Amino acid sequence: MPDETDNNNLLKEVHIQTLRGSGPGGQHRNKVETAVRITHIPTGITVTATEHRSQLRNKKLALERLQTRINARNKKQKPRINTRPKRSAIEKRLEKKRRHAQKKRWRQRANDKPE
Repeated sequence: MPDETDNNNLLKEVHIQTLRGSGPGGQHRNKVETAVRITHIPTGITVTATEHRSQLRNKKLALERLQTRINARNKKQKPRINTRPKRSAIEKRLEKKRRHAQKKRWRQRANDKPE
């Protein structure tokens, strides 16, 4: 979980909205704005938390989700490893097979000759 200084810096870069959560829950759910939507202004990433009845818990949850999304976005991707053989390697392998087949043909002709 990110520490408090990270959260303070993150709160400076976000826009927080509260809204009513949808779904079952009755009067409490329809009357109280407990859902939280956080938009990170520099990147445009938006996260929503509506799981809990407490706005504070939803806010913490949304901040955690935003932090993980930002970290995933900033993570450097590993370079792709080519798995397909190069054309030169394929041609070299086929040439080796042709030479081997030619040797077998020569051996077969030599064994077919009567003595």
